[in-house]
Amino acid sequence: MIRACSAPASWVTLALLWTGVPAGTLGPLPSAAAPTLVVSHLPANVGPGQAVLISVTASEPLSSVSGQAFGQPLAFFRGQAADTWQALAGVDLETAPQKHAVTVTARTASRGAVKTVYELAVLPKTFGVRRLKVPEKFVTPPKSALERIAREQKRLAAVYAASLPTRLWDGAFEQPADGAVSSPFGVRSDYNGKRGTPHRGTDFAGATGAPVRTPNAGRIVLAEDLYYSGNTVIVDHGLGLFSVLAHLSRIDVRVGDPVSAGATVGAVGATGRVTGPHLHWSVRIGRASVDPLSLFALPAGEPPD
Repeated sequence: MIRACSAPASWVTLALLWTGVPAGTLGPLPSAAAPTLVVSHLPANVGPGQAVLISVTASEPLSSVSGQAFGQPLAFFRGQAADTWQALAGVDLETAPQKHAVTVTARTASRGAVKTVYELAVLPKTFGVRRLKVPEKFVTPPKSALERIAREQKRLAAVYAASLPTRLWDGAFEQPADGAVSSPFGVRSDYNGKRGTPHRGTDFAGATGAPVRTPNAGRIVLAEDLYYSGNTVIVDHGLGLFSVLAHLSRIDVRVGDPVSAGATVGAVGATGRVTGPHLHWSVRIGRASVDPLSLFALPAGEPPD
């Protein structure tokens, strides 16, 4: 029976001399190979405006994983499998259709950092146009509203920059209202005949007063009336992932409230820049706006640690 052992170099030299092998032929002892990283992503086909799940596995246990994709850091968490780490990446609407580098740095308990670069192809995607008639103050705001709009933009930027550093979402995402999709993500919104910007959310039809629910667990980080989106609730799901629920007729939560998936946060309404009652649901991953419905294509995963 042969047993493997780790012997000092001097012992190895003596053994070689005993067998007649010149000591000078002894080279450096082989070092253990660095772990191999395997990177993959879902869904298989990715276009602008999608949420993407990046997965990393290795040939030995990893103590931590970090990385970057589309110019933004990736916040990795332990996946469902014991040897897997995962992160959500957002492919913004403005992302060019080409191959993009995803850099991954993994650390083991014994051998330090291991780096790899993974290519993720973003495919071309076209979006339509919607033409809407709204009060002119929402197309060309009066001077009296400009200070409010600027203040709210700064407030929103601060909210998005302060996501909780732990994963709060748990399992699959759910539709936050019962109505059918009335306006999809990505269509260009032209208001009152003037060329507008892409629609960075998904709208659901609904009557005023119909319940609006959280699409997944998180914490309320904004609950107030905003100029463009009206009564608005923002849920921080952790690790840079946010849900924005807008145009509500009422708000039933307060900033700081923890919420579970499916909890009622308000009701469908027609506040802000709208043509009628509906729910607007938008999703941010870091600085990227993605189609909320793209979350439904991702694995549900396991509850957070």
